[in-house]
Amino acid sequence: MDPLSLAAFTAALALAVASPGPGITAVVARALGVGFRRTLPMVAGLVAGDLCYLSFAAFGLAALAQSFGMVFVVVKYLGAAYLLYLAVKLWRAPGTIGPVDADGRAGDPLRAFLAGFAITLGNPKVIVFYLALLPSIVDLENLTLLGFAELAAVVVTVLTAIAVAYAAAADRARLFFRSPRAMRLLNRGAGTMMAGAAVAVAAR
Repeated sequence: MDPLSLAAFTAALALAVASPGPGITAVVARALGVGFRRTLPMVAGLVAGDLCYLSFAAFGLAALAQSFGMVFVVVKYLGAAYLLYLAVKLWRAPGTIGPVDADGRAGDPLRAFLAGFAITLGNPKVIVFYLALLPSIVDLENLTLLGFAELAAVVVTVLTAIAVAYAAAADRARLFFRSPRAMRLLNRGAGTMMAGAAVAVAAR
């Protein structure tokens, strides 16, 4: 596709992702609570959600997406409820040094993936970006399969790089907390952030 359009899309996407919203907040909170590695499935879920909306926009399925508006509302509230569940678990977690799983298990990648996916599907900022802003940046009517592949590659690369950077920074921050009391405070701080992300998802 046109290099200028691709560059404009990359820049717009990077700015949208880098400005913290519910998705990035959830990633940071999870990394603070359970560590970097166990946050990666959530990042993958965020990416999958973005690719869904990119597909809706690229293949003219925006009207179909709007017709299933109630489904997205249900998904949004399910995602918010799960984030609140994680927030409560983090608040109640013991002051264990090292990765403590927020949901009390050894780390369920599928749940983390679905949480990230639900957050994205219910995030109005993502909806507006792909279904309203994207058509003003990219000529979707003449978009080829190669052009779609290029856009998808940009989405995967940009979103993964930024979300992983946030998760890595949060993971490094938790290494400074060594005592059980400090870990309890960190878990509660992460729980508060997770609850804030849940409220942001549900309220928008």
